[in-house]
Amino acid sequence: MALDLRREVAPRTPDTAAPAGPPRLVGTVWGLLILNTLGSAGAVTIVPLPRSLIQMVTMGALVAAFALALAVNLRLRIRSSAFVLLLTLLLVPSLISSVDLESGFGALFRCGRLALFIATLWLLSRWWDGSLTFVRHHIRMYFVVLGSVAVGLVVSPGTALPGLYGGRLVGALWPLTPPQIGQYAAVIIGLTVLLVLGRRTDRVSAALVIVPSLVLLALTHTRTATLGMLIGLVLAIGSLLLTSAAARRFFSWTVVVVAVAAVGFSGALQAWFLRGQTQENFSNLTGRAKVWDALLAAPRTTTEQLFGMGLGDKSFGGLPIDNSWLAVYQEQGLIGVTLVATLLLVLGGVALLRPPSLQRACAIFLISYCAIASYTEAGLGDASPYLLHLALAAALLATPATAPVLPAPPVPRRRVPRWAQDRR
Repeated sequence: MALDLRREVAPRTPDTAAPAGPPRLVGTVWGLLILNTLGSAGAVTIVPLPRSLIQMVTMGALVAAFALALAVNLRLRIRSSAFVLLLTLLLVPSLISSVDLESGFGALFRCGRLALFIATLWLLSRWWDGSLTFVRHHIRMYFVVLGSVAVGLVVSPGTALPGLYGGRLVGALWPLTPPQIGQYAAVIIGLTVLLVLGRRTDRVSAALVIVPSLVLLALTHTRTATLGMLIGLVLAIGSLLLTSAAARRFFSWTVVVVAVAAVGFSGALQAWFLRGQTQENFSNLTGRAKVWDALLAAPRTTTEQLFGMGLGDKSFGGLPIDNSWLAVYQEQGLIGVTLVATLLLVLGGVALLRPPSLQRACAIFLISYCAIASYTEAGLGDASPYLLHLALAAALLATPATAPVLPAPPVPRRRVPRWAQDRR
């Protein structure tokens, strides 16, 4: 798969020179961070994998990512980043609420994991220069993950489409849930579409990514990922309409195709969207609303309201919370909710202030997708794929790094012999 393999060459001026690009190990570090955020709980796989083994692999990936990032950045050169700074501040309520061990030693372990995750992002921030380098890493690594899902579907369709999940696609080789697969597919579809519009990849390479990802997304029946992808693409392409003729053509054709599909396939679309659920089950978001009401009604002390209960497994009463804002409120309190909201507002504000560009459009897509998914998915307050998506947006919005050219040393004046000097 050759997605935008051409290097971007920034124009040089007499006063600046382009710094060296990131080493190849940076892409490996990003891939290890993605492996760390795949999770350890999910569907039944073809070959049963003990949860302890999966956790060992994911945590080992994070430790390896930090070690490699430190190896390529031994001088600890970092760039100022409001995004990573706010994530660092998020560690404060996490530690305060976890240190009393109300949530067990697992809370402190998760704090250590989050700290190592943030430290790795600080080390990588040196190469956040507004280029599309990390976009390529993002697409390629998640495409590999989706490739494992496709292999599992071919090898064992019954395991990949279990009745336990209502026939929705799961990971048969690695325990991935339908929302996870839908999220990965939606994100790389959106980013690849934007790369095509920006003429940073050819259509054949893009089709090799988009078509199978669309098939996997459809098999997951994930409504949040589908809506997040569509709304995110509308906002991202809308930011390019004034400067890109390709974006205007794509937007016009998309409107026509969507209108035809809405009229001709309304029944099939409605059946896919409802997933066989009753109207009552759909209205309470598959039982999520009951968990949310119980969480908000639970008694809390002032300290627990401000700092939360400590980092946990994003559940309440044994049931998943499935809402980033309520999960952050449960684990990091109102201070955590404020920091996460500030993080999204800062990224969104910077994106709006940047001039129209492909990088800005990709950032808008990622920010809007994460904001939409936060309503029915948890992950904005802990090391997760959503924080990696937002880190990618922060890398795209960073200003290009330039290294000043040192002034040339003065040329020594040639000494003139005394006999040759003017004696006037």
